Amino acid sequence: MSEQPRRRLLDQFGATPTLIADGCRMQGDLETRGPLVLSGTLVGDGRIGGALSISVGAHWQGNVQAKTGVIAGEVIGQVTIDEKLEIGATAVIRGSIAAKTLAIANGAVIEGDIVVTGTQPVVKFEEKRRA
Repeated sequence: MSEQPRRRLLDQFGATPTLIADGCRMQGDLETRGPLVLSGTLVGDGRIGGALSISVGAHWQGNVQAKTGVIAGEVIGQVTIDEKLEIGATAVIRGSIAAKTLAIANGAVIEGDIVVTGTQPVVKFEEKRRA
């Protein structure tokens, strides 16, 4: 029996995501029912009902909660993820992190506490793809 190929969280978005594009700046709290792709700047707290992707060069200032997440940009605030969080090599997180499972690429900068709520250990990996 062959095992299913492991796929990056970002490849599993499914639904059409809300997009805050590169060059856009949004200020205020944000709530979505589905996924969010942040490529610009957001200042405010967020509650994301699906997958969260914070692209290289994107900035989020505020607390964020999501179902799953892939972070390659900068977050200043608390990050709470219900399931799996993948932190890319270009990520900078200044605040606490809580997730059921966590994977951190070599090179990521995290300044804050890390809490893993599941039973799996933190996975450290070498980034092989570009965001």
